[in-house]
Amino acid sequence: MTPLPYFLLAYLLGSIPFALIVSLPQGVDPRKEGSRNPGATNVARLLGKKWGFLTFVGDAGKGIIALLITKLIIRIDFYEAPLLYAGVAFFAVFGHMFSLFLKFKGGKGVATTIGAFLVLSPLPSFISL
Repeated sequence: MTPLPYFLLAYLLGSIPFALIVSLPQGVDPRKEGSRNPGATNVARLLGKKWGFLTFVGDAGKGIIALLITKLIIRIDFYEAPLLYAGVAFFAVFGHMFSLFLKFKGGKGVATTIGAFLVLSPLPSFISL
């Protein structure tokens, strides 16, 4: 089994720019305003907590979904293939930071990393939040 399809899927999911999906219909481009970072914190500063939280959920969801899809397809537990799951998490975060849809620019990857950690190690992640 080659991990490349899972890494590619994670990268593509990570590349989805939820900050733009949430903010552009509101008439705001977070890449041009505030900190100029397309992430949940900048969206919250520009549009309010509700829109920032929605962006956070979308960005965290990228890490969560990439890992859960991988687990669903390969049906191998995290502990049996730790490098595969670590790679999937890495590429989801990498996709957020270097988005294919934003000319390889993106956010800082914090929310996507949190989402991945919530799947890989739920209890310590919840405690640390």
